[in-house]
Amino acid sequence: MSAESLAEFELLVMLAALRLGPDEAYAVSITDDIARRTGRSVRRANVFTTLQRLEAKGLVATRLGDPRAERGGRARRLVTVRPEGAAAVRATTAAIRAMTVGLGGIAREPA
Repeated sequence: MSAESLAEFELLVMLAALRLGPDEAYAVSITDDIARRTGRSVRRANVFTTLQRLEAKGLVATRLGDPRAERGGRARRLVTVRPEGAAAVRATTAAIRAMTVGLGGIAREPA
């Protein structure tokens, strides 16, 4: 059975969660990472909804972290990418790479 393919925004959320790691990936940090790296305006609500969808698919797991003093004692909902999620990232990025073969300069960033 092949890994699930991710939509564009799902892929961005998964990549940010992988980059941040299970102790720092939560809706706000993922939102900030995507905005900083892509230059896109990203709404936290969209990230939260996408995380719920990814969790329902079994691609990520969430847990409450320890309460943090700088957040008024509220705990963050931390995100861990499950092995199935990592497989979906690999499958999606492989498909993107395969589709860009032969496009030459069209798919590359200008020098």
